[in-house]
Amino acid sequence: MLSAGCAVGLGNVWRFPFIVGRNGGAAFLLVYLVFLALLGFPLLTAELAVGRASGSGVSKAMRLLAPGGSKRFWAVLGVVIFGGNLLLMSYYTSVGGWLLRYAAGYAARGTAFAGEDAASAFAGMISSPGTCVSYMLLCVSASAAVCACGVRSGVERAVKWMMMALLVLLGVLAAKSLALPGAAAGVAFYLKVDWAPLLDHPFRTCFEAMGQAFFTLSVGVGCMTIFGSYVGKERSLVTEAVWIIAIDTAVAFLSGLVVFPACAAFGVDVASGPSLIFSALPKVFAGMTGGGAWGAVFFFFLSLAALTTVIAVFECLIGGIMDETGWRRVPTSLLVGGAVAVLSLPAVFGFNIWRDAASAFLSGMSVLDFEDFVFSQFCLPLGALATCFFCVWETGFGWRRFSSEASEGKGWRLGGFFRPYMRYVLPLILLAIFAGGLIRS
Repeated sequence: MLSAGCAVGLGNVWRFPFIVGRNGGAAFLLVYLVFLALLGFPLLTAELAVGRASGSGVSKAMRLLAPGGSKRFWAVLGVVIFGGNLLLMSYYTSVGGWLLRYAAGYAARGTAFAGEDAASAFAGMISSPGTCVSYMLLCVSASAAVCACGVRSGVERAVKWMMMALLVLLGVLAAKSLALPGAAAGVAFYLKVDWAPLLDHPFRTCFEAMGQAFFTLSVGVGCMTIFGSYVGKERSLVTEAVWIIAIDTAVAFLSGLVVFPACAAFGVDVASGPSLIFSALPKVFAGMTGGGAWGAVFFFFLSLAALTTVIAVFECLIGGIMDETGWRRVPTSLLVGGAVAVLSLPAVFGFNIWRDAASAFLSGMSVLDFEDFVFSQFCLPLGALATCFFCVWETGFGWRRFSSEASEGKGWRLGGFFRPYMRYVLPLILLAIFAGGLIRS
């Protein structure tokens, strides 16, 4: 559940619905599930195995597991991969703060963000630095405090209860959404396959499906490595990976059952893009009986999803630093919380220091957009490529040790056919994702 808490987050309940809506519904969903199996499963298993074999986070793990002649190379690369978690938190905590603000606003004032002014209300919020900083700091402080309490007493206990509450809330919201008049059209869009949107934009659809498979499982920056170090030898990591992916996919799928039927019932455009939940869904709540209460529940649910991931990534950062320095947990938690808060300020204030120098490349991106672009299109595929090479080539962990570690314990084993796939096919897919990000930029 702790590892699933890291995987389940904004990628499932914020990013997944608008990506599916933008790419035509059910056909994209099928493509996404294929890439989840082709990309997500082997890479997630690899990160868990590296963590359990080394008993540490990615920065130390690669140095410990690599053979003597290549230790220095993998040690440096492990630190670079580890740094990607800081980049993720530098904008993820800002979005988490927005969700907390919306949950608090609905709880206090009902339909404060509803109606035709929903888009302007969202724009007003993100243009208010004081509000955004306050809620970003709340997100950071709560996550650091949980991690300071320890793995079992803090992180595991908090994420376990958050995940269970999230699943219950999601089930209630899905049932409510499916019962709305006109919801059937949204269900048809989501589940009835129409290949036309896919055939109109095949490359964009495939690249976005691959990117979503990366983003939703948090693979590529070694985040799952630290949780692999907490798994005992009695359970197969192949089985653990399947369970994590199953929980993650179930949350994403149910999120679609909340969003698309509700949008169909109230005539909201499902292709609204990243602002779908902030600008479009408040209109849905405005038209519902008890919409203020449902809005508070919905954004509280999203806040829980964001916080489970923030807490999990904080644990990755804290565990990695403790591995390297031997520092105690409480001061390390304070250090990580302070560093993330400072690094999050550019995204909060929206200063785009690159716009003048690279306007053609960035096309006027905000700082948050730029950080998300770099993380999703560069850090994740390149970090995953390095992890893939590390696990299947003898200059790193090596296939024999990797497959033995992944298969040890009760449950499924890693089949031998994965060796040529992870050696030759998977790297080509990862390079294609990286190249696709460059072309689309």
